[in-house]
Amino acid sequence: MKFLQKLGKAIMLPVAVMPLCGLLMGIGYLLCPASMQGGEITGLLPLIGLYLVKAGGALIDHIALLFAIGVGVGMAQDKDGTAALASLVSWLVITTLLNVDNVTAIMPSLSENASLAFAKIENPFIGILSGLLGAFCYNRFKNTRLPDWLAFFSGKRSTVIIAGGASLAVSALLLAVWPVLFGGLIFLGEKISSMGYIGAGIYAFLNRLLIPFGLHHALNNVFWFDTVGLGDLSHFWAGHTSADVSWSLGVYMSGFFPCMMFGVPGAALAMVQCAKKENRSKAVGILLSAAVCAFVCGVTEPFEFSFMFASPILYAVYSLLYGVFTIITAYSGFRAGFAFSAGVSDLIFSASLPAAAKTWMIIPLGIGAFIVFYLVFRFLISSLNLKTPGREDEETQIDTPHENAASANGYDTEAIFAGLGGKENIVSLDNCVTRLRLEVKDSDVINDDILKKAGAKAVIRTGKNSVQVVIGTNVESVAQQMKNQM
Repeated sequence: MKFLQKLGKAIMLPVAVMPLCGLLMGIGYLLCPASMQGGEITGLLPLIGLYLVKAGGALIDHIALLFAIGVGVGMAQDKDGTAALASLVSWLVITTLLNVDNVTAIMPSLSENASLAFAKIENPFIGILSGLLGAFCYNRFKNTRLPDWLAFFSGKRSTVIIAGGASLAVSALLLAVWPVLFGGLIFLGEKISSMGYIGAGIYAFLNRLLIPFGLHHALNNVFWFDTVGLGDLSHFWAGHTSADVSWSLGVYMSGFFPCMMFGVPGAALAMVQCAKKENRSKAVGILLSAAVCAFVCGVTEPFEFSFMFASPILYAVYSLLYGVFTIITAYSGFRAGFAFSAGVSDLIFSASLPAAAKTWMIIPLGIGAFIVFYLVFRFLISSLNLKTPGREDEETQIDTPHENAASANGYDTEAIFAGLGGKENIVSLDNCVTRLRLEVKDSDVINDDILKKAGAKAVIRTGKNSVQVVIGTNVESVAQQMKNQM
């Protein structure tokens, strides 16, 4: 869990650019619906809308690459940019080697499902994997010393080379594993499709649950496109009705509308209200634009990636709510489709198609989704103390003080060490906005009185070997000075 929470904090770096993406795409889609629905684009406002959609798409279409870099920096021990470069190298090696054209050249007899799997290799899971690989190589090999004749490649430079080599091995492993995972999900999709409305709910649940790994594309190809004889999306937009197919047309898309348009804003409101007061403005900045983005154009990644790794339990429940509302929506008779995603724009444009039915039901379904998502998120975040935007311990850039100084901003760091039982008692040291966060060998030797005399506001023991020392807003320079002295 500590690893996942650290990963969640690292992902907040690339997630921070997503509000811009959501605003640009939301406004652009309203001005130029043809940019995603198709059709001729003429006039000044539609052209401005197209410009904004493409600008937002530049971020959302490359979010996996942003994850590689953000995770690389966030998971590096000292947040060094070299880790980002190592992660970028890893991403380029893996995605290039596993590009469908290259894989086909290596294995000419590749099955259709395997080819489809590698066509989706540039996904968030590979981005996160590349970031972790780059950070691991940096943390492990940043102090590597090579012989004099190779000294230029010693230290941090070696980490980039090692990350590239490690990526070769990871690519070879994925070459065997990735098609099996992808094919297994397609097989699962075929089985689910025979279960009617309950199957539609299971699909919606798995669709959300698999987003962090990029494997939801496998199920989407079963249910939305005519990979195995279904094609809910393609038949819907071709103007067909349920009489032309063997299932209730639109059932694999309709349930996403109340969840994305209303459920996400409800959950976002709960997160804002549960945020710490001092962090609430930051939470609003991230979540408000994410909610608007989900409502207008059905892009939910800015919302989902803001908490899925920091609070995996909450994300699992979030995915389950999609399944529940898809079943409810299916039985309600509401039918709508999307060409891009389940936002209000696609709802409006799909309402005129023959398979659309009871589109007015989006109002009661949406109100219900908003209330349920809000209450469930509010209850879980509060009762389980989950880390959502505004509740995590935020890390910021640290200004390094003079290396030989014995104090930092008036705090006696030598006395702090003494209160903690000496430098040798400290296993790891980090900081958040106001606190030193430490893992120690023995918490019994910690002396609260010494720490408070050294300037600490409070000492909080969070576990057998974990302690937090409340310093205040000067904690950054105190932590950096202590690291230098260690």
